[in-house]
Amino acid sequence: MHSDAIVAPKSPVAAAPRGLRLALFDLDHTLLPLDSDYAWGQFTVALGWRDAESHTRANDAFYEQYKAGKLDIAEYIRFATSALREQGLAQANAAHARFMNEVIRPAMRPAAQALVQQHQAAGDTVIIITATNEFVTRPIAQAFGVPELMAVDLERDASGEPTGEIRGTPSFREGKVARVEQWLVARGLSWADVTHSSFYSDSINDLPLLEKVQEPVATNPDARLQAIAAERGWRILNLFE
Repeated sequence: MHSDAIVAPKSPVAAAPRGLRLALFDLDHTLLPLDSDYAWGQFTVALGWRDAESHTRANDAFYEQYKAGKLDIAEYIRFATSALREQGLAQANAAHARFMNEVIRPAMRPAAQALVQQHQAAGDTVIIITATNEFVTRPIAQAFGVPELMAVDLERDASGEPTGEIRGTPSFREGKVARVEQWLVARGLSWADVTHSSFYSDSINDLPLLEKVQEPVATNPDARLQAIAAERGWRILNLFE
């Protein structure tokens, strides 16, 4: 086991001449030094869309459940999309553009951006895979220059508005492994076609996918993941020190 406190991330190994190399990244507290879903919720409070006391109390409770690995993802998505559904997509999209400029872009760190770019330059297929929903995270993935995003997909009504329910497999815990497998199958591939796979995550919730890839990297890890990474000799990377 070794721990890297970095300014400039180490360059990944050069891409293999044949086969698929996957570089998978969690988003919140991995590439970003914050939780984008939680921050979006607090942003809607600041806009006056939600009651500050009741929303913050519920948001804090869900966040503690997430950190403890006990989150009911379906219940949380209904809560997390409530302001979006009440305001409608047009108004929510305009607010999200402000959210990007006022909250997300100032939080993006050069070390995280450089790490993503180094994998891309090496020829790896870079995918952000997150338990935060697609509405919140699609513009963030674009800001990192990553077109491939696996987020919690939202069910939409006939007019395209989110219903509060999840479409397909949520990219959460074991669901992240399933979503990668679905992505591979859609391209006529399987894990056997992956020459090398790495996954960067901060969270104990991502243990199933960390155990699946060839190169798990505990990135800004929480205490529980830090302990597992140390025990198993996984690389530990601190992007925000």
